[in-house]
Parts: sequence; C-alpha cells; structure tokens
Amino acid sequence: MSAVTVTPVPNDKKQITEAVQFGIDLYRGNDYFVPPLVMDEVATLDATKNPAFDHCKAQTFVARRDGRIVGRITAIINDLVNRRYGDKMMRFGWVDFIDDAEVVDALFKAAEDWGRSYGCTAMVGPMGFSDLDHEGMLIEGFEEMGTMATIYNYPYYPEHMQRMGFEKDADWIEFRIEVPDSIPEKYMRIADLVRRKYSLRTVKFTSRKKLKEQYGEALFELVNEAYSDLYGYSPLTQRQVQYYINEYLGILRLEDISVVVDSDDKLVGVGISMPSLSQALRRSSGRFLPWGWYHLWKAIRGKVDVVDLLLVAVKPEYQSRGVNALIFCDLIPGYIKNGYKYAESNIELEDNAAVQNQWQYFNYRQHRRRRSFRRPIK
Repeated sequence: MSAVTVTPVPNDKKQITEAVQFGIDLYRGNDYFVPPLVMDEVATLDATKNPAFDHCKAQTFVARRDGRIVGRITAIINDLVNRRYGDKMMRFGWVDFIDDAEVVDALFKAAEDWGRSYGCTAMVGPMGFSDLDHEGMLIEGFEEMGTMATIYNYPYYPEHMQRMGFEKDADWIEFRIEVPDSIPEKYMRIADLVRRKYSLRTVKFTSRKKLKEQYGEALFELVNEAYSDLYGYSPLTQRQVQYYINEYLGILRLEDISVVVDSDDKLVGVGISMPSLSQALRRSSGRFLPWGWYHLWKAIRGKVDVVDLLLVAVKPEYQSRGVNALIFCDLIPGYIKNGYKYAESNIELEDNAAVQNQWQYFNYRQHRRRRSFRRPIK
C-alpha cells in the first residue's frame, strides 16, 4: 500500500472544490447524509470571499494515497476568540477521512504542525470560523436523517478521535419535536402573560426588503448579545453581518420568521426557521446547477413535512422570561398551515436547560448528540 501524503490546499477555487467534493463523495449511498451546498462551502473556505478571514487564519489540507484524496481537514485560528479568552487555540473543521489510522494521523499531524507554527497550544473541533458554520462531531444518532445546519459523519470518526487522545470539550444535543394540531393551552397562557407584562408584540413581514432594512443588522446584533456567553462563541463583525444578511435573509420564508419587539419597536427576540432542505440537497448532491436549484426552490416554496429551527435569540435581559413561548405561539399556526409535522431543533448545548425546558409542552425525542473534542498541541 502506498504512503499517505498530506498537502496544503492553495486559495484556488478548483482545488477547494475538490476538497469539498471529497466530503460529499465519501458518503455516496449513505441514507442519512445531507450534503452541503457546494458553492456555499467553497465560498466559506475562500479567503477572498469569507469576511471571517479578516480575523482568522486558516489552512485546508488534503491527504492523498496513489493520487486519490482520502481525507481533508481545515485548521483555523480565530484571533478574535483567542484574544477574547486569552487563549492560544487552533480550531479544526471540515474534517473527513476514510477509516484508516495512517490517513487520520497524517491529516491531524499536518493541522497540528500548522497550528504549532503560530504558537497554538491546543486544538479543538470540529468547529468553524463562527457559530453559523457547522460544528460538533456526531457521536449518537447515526441512523437519523441529518439537516443542512449540522455535520453527519460515520461512527468510526469519534473512535479515531479517542484513539488519538482527544477528549470531550463540549456536547450538543438535538431534538425532533412534533408540531401540535394547536398551540398547547399552557404555552398560550405563558405567551399572553409575557406579552402583557412586558408590552411586547410580534411582527410579521410580507417584504424581505423591509425585513432587511428594518431589522437586518439588529437581528445579528441581537445574536451577538444573546449568544455571547455560549461555548466558543465568535462575535460577528460588521462585515460578517452584512455577508449573512445578503446570503441568507433573501431566501427565508417570511411566515417562518417571528420578530418580537417592545413598545418602542426595539428588537427583543427573533425566531428563524425554514422548510427542511435535507431531501432537496440529497436529490441535488449539493449542486445548484444544473437542476439543484429546482429541488431547493421546490422545498422552500412547496410542501415538506419538516421545519428546521435555525436560530432563536432573545436579548439577555428578557431570557428565561417566556419570550420563547411568544415566538413559537406566533410560528406554530403557520407551521400547521404549511403542513409541517415535525421540527428539528438543531444543536443545543447539553447543559442549556433553559432552552431545553421549552420542549416540555410538546411531544419530542432527543435523537442526536455531537461533540467538540480537545487535545493539547505538544
């Protein structure tokens, strides 16, 4: 068997695309893997496109045997987060590999050596440039359909992490929640109480342009406030905020967004969800062209039975005061109307009891768990 070689990927669209495509081809025939949209993944890893490179260094590596790609990894140094925590941490993400110890060891050694050259003393992941990237290696729920917002990986991945001496740094859990036939009565009472007590109201938009103009920047500023103390959070810069406004707010279904404001029309909370694109992405194999756009458009505009809860954020001074109930009482009638049967929570830190307690009013099951691993750089 030929030796494994690991090489850095230059900031070249063709070579970045090859690394991204490997992470899709590896799962060919798997019934649970949901591919990312290739063009989005390539843009994220491209230093000329992703504004996170303003405060991050990153290097993607590919492992080859006999000229064929057998693994990939992206090493990231987020200077903003390291300064914030007084740390010398290297993140790793976009990691995929065949079940071969020689390949895995060579891949992680290359990333580790790169991090050491910049003075890093530990490595942690899978994590991205920001919390809006995929994070957390799947360790439970391998026979559950993935979502567009999460990572899928084979069961042998965490086995290799443990073999290499990585330890748990944080766990996230995910829930599949049944959409009820009507809003639970107790939940409705909580929402009504919160509305009256704090003089709050929900706002619906019929124009994406108006949503962007009125609350686009405020929405992501709210995310920075609400998520500030969460594990590994990387505050979004102004350039990142504009990037995400342009990338994502234009494709969302407005009836699947809930905006909560106070008596002065200041943003207090937001819930963003969208029809599941999992099956559409599987049909398109992550490609927008030639026909991927049609599958994605059909899922966004048509009928699917799963809604993905992408983001819920509430101003810190209103957290644990029932604002989430106000958000979901606003969203549930639309979910029922659109024929959603289930909601995917996406990732929640396992110790975030305040968030998980809200599901007690619904039928739900915890069906996936994922982990961030950590190891010193020696």
